[in-house]
Amino acid sequence: MTQDELKRLVGQAAADYVKQHVPEGSVIGVGTGSTANCFIDAIAADRARYRGAVSSSEASTERLRGHGIEVFDLNQIDSLPVYVDGADEINALGHMVKGGGGALTREKIVASVAMTFVCVVDASKRVPVLGLFPLPVEVIPMAQASVARALTAMGGTPQARVRADGSPYVTDNGCTILDVRGLQILDPVAFETSVNQIPGVVTVGLFAQRGADLCLMGTTAGVEMTDYRN
Repeated sequence: MTQDELKRLVGQAAADYVKQHVPEGSVIGVGTGSTANCFIDAIAADRARYRGAVSSSEASTERLRGHGIEVFDLNQIDSLPVYVDGADEINALGHMVKGGGGALTREKIVASVAMTFVCVVDASKRVPVLGLFPLPVEVIPMAQASVARALTAMGGTPQARVRADGSPYVTDNGCTILDVRGLQILDPVAFETSVNQIPGVVTVGLFAQRGADLCLMGTTAGVEMTDYRN
């Protein structure tokens, strides 16, 4: 199967999981990216079963509304039974690098209130050590240079993200992103803490302190499920 076919496979598997485990009438958390888009498309057939969704990006909000699914502000919701999102990398403990799509801060916020975090990926995202994919760090614009110096001192090579036309990349929160290359993140929990403590950092795309509870991974043999709560 192609990578796109694997993404559709796990998107459908996540929709089936949510339908089986989440009570009817619930509001569900929905992430950002191509695999999350496959999940959004897959739940559209059962949209009447859910009260609606909380979205981690403007792009996902638009896609959900296009399917007729109501999107709520997180401030309107007390809790989320599930949050479904993709990852750029995931290790054997369910720690992830996320934020290739630029929505890492909102993804972290939605994940923090969800009872169960379901990560949906294809097998290419499984790694023994995090860091091969550039680590995104969302930064207050005035602190970009100082944060870059701090990240360099930590062993990385940060580069400001730009759009295809060369213009600065601006997040949905009005901030910039530094993509940090050259890392081997051997202790993701400690590294996440260290980066978050740099003044000017909004958040880092390490999801280790709040990692995945469950991973649905598309492989050539089908969908492989790993439960990190066991």
